[in-house]
Amino acid sequence: MEIPTDTEIRALHREYAPSREAFGLVHEHCRLVCSIAEQYFDRLDLDADLVRAGALLHDIGVYRLESEPYVRHGVLGHSLLTELGFPDEICRFASCHTGVGITRDDVLRQELPIPVDDYLPRTPEEELVLYADKFHSKRRPPVFLSGNTYSGEVARFGTDKVLRFGELRARYGDPALDGLSERTGYAVI
Repeated sequence: MEIPTDTEIRALHREYAPSREAFGLVHEHCRLVCSIAEQYFDRLDLDADLVRAGALLHDIGVYRLESEPYVRHGVLGHSLLTELGFPDEICRFASCHTGVGITRDDVLRQELPIPVDDYLPRTPEEELVLYADKFHSKRRPPVFLSGNTYSGEVARFGTDKVLRFGELRARYGDPALDGLSERTGYAVI
């Protein structure tokens, strides 16, 4: 499998971003998620190049949202990457990073506007990108989220989601966010 370079990925972001502001927000978020994921490379046996590409591409579907519900950005990103000829191993980073994973039951119970399916990580690489993504938010202004803050936010989706995030925290530990906060000026909340 040929994994796209950072330069190629940046070019894709520029091409599909509907505005300079959208490019700045989404591409920076993806870069920060990548930086968070990189903190785990020396502790995990995984394909670091694949994680890097997955982290840098995971939110590319945000550019296709227009007025659609945000939960659709993952399937839209997967679709875009498929159209561009990327293999499923790369496309899945887009569709399988939302929350702590979306199950078929979640889609049905919450009547989510996405095809009924499981959107869960299947590989260590997918799981790491999903996990790293929980610690940075594109809200305005962007912020880094502590593990406790994210745990509180995911509680609105059910205790099963809090437990799942707790399992991820126990497996990976919380990332170091202070250096990223200092570098970007974004608060850790």
